[in-house]
Amino acid sequence: MKAIVYRDPQLPITDPQALYEIDTPTPTPGERDLLVKIAALSVNPIDTKIRRTAQTDEPRILGWDAVGEVVAVGDKVSLFSPGDKVYYAGSLIRPGTNAEYHLVDERIVAKKPVKCSDAEAAALPLTALTAWELLFDRLDVDTQQEKTLLIIGAAGGVGSILTQLASKLTKLRVIGTASRPETADWVRTFGADHVIDHTHPLSEELAKIDIQQVDYVASLTHTDSHYDEIVKILAPQGKLGLIDDPKSLDALPLKRKAISLHWELMFTRSLFETPDMIRQHEILSQVATLIDEGVLTTTLAEQYGTINAANLRKAHAMIESNKAKGKIVLEGF
Repeated sequence: MKAIVYRDPQLPITDPQALYEIDTPTPTPGERDLLVKIAALSVNPIDTKIRRTAQTDEPRILGWDAVGEVVAVGDKVSLFSPGDKVYYAGSLIRPGTNAEYHLVDERIVAKKPVKCSDAEAAALPLTALTAWELLFDRLDVDTQQEKTLLIIGAAGGVGSILTQLASKLTKLRVIGTASRPETADWVRTFGADHVIDHTHPLSEELAKIDIQQVDYVASLTHTDSHYDEIVKILAPQGKLGLIDDPKSLDALPLKRKAISLHWELMFTRSLFETPDMIRQHEILSQVATLIDEGVLTTTLAEQYGTINAANLRKAHAMIESNKAKGKIVLEGF
């Protein structure tokens, strides 16, 4: 089968060897595995981060988000059958989805939304899981409470779906941040009540809309540069959730206000095969239902053509530019 790999993390994405194509044997399913023929995939910041930082002795297949058709199953698979169209976000400790065929544990997979194209569905899994887990599993948001949520980096992949989940499924007042007119408009289309500019102090931007403090902050990017302002604007006993990788994070400033700190990593359940690993199957199934009911919509922003090394390098370059909005998808080999 064809696969797109990297080997040298020192290479810039402009180098043809930063991502390149190889032929490799088609894998065989384990007991709880699905063998999926990949139809479409999307690219996430985690793809670029690992490509730039993780050493590897052998060529490594990146990629996590995927949509495809189940073509074979393991002996103990009970949730799916060959022929099922599925979507999922994969595991950090297994080969990725940038290949014609891919193995994935059935417990982190769901049937794709019926009313989405393959490309539209491929934009969703990783970010929908991250947003759902952050909002409901980490921040433990009560859907009936009329509180306030600030989403830092609301125009990105996670922010685009988190804005929808918060505005559609809860009574939260949702404030997103964006720095350009086109990204601010993008955030508004997904239901944000307000959009502020994160290139200015958050407290000053909130004051412009007569908000002095917020109950929840979902910090999706550049947490370290916003940290002092986050502490300032969070209400006493507020909650801070984050997904990025600040160089350091001193929790002591949170003590005076009894602010709780919550990390979200979508890969934790599959990484440790936690007892509740199947929750990701359940979340993605709920998301698919909400998509088909018209409550949520895909966050697909751009299609970069077929799945090949050149188009993946182009997608990585866009994400590394920090100018991407929504999700970038590739479809077909």
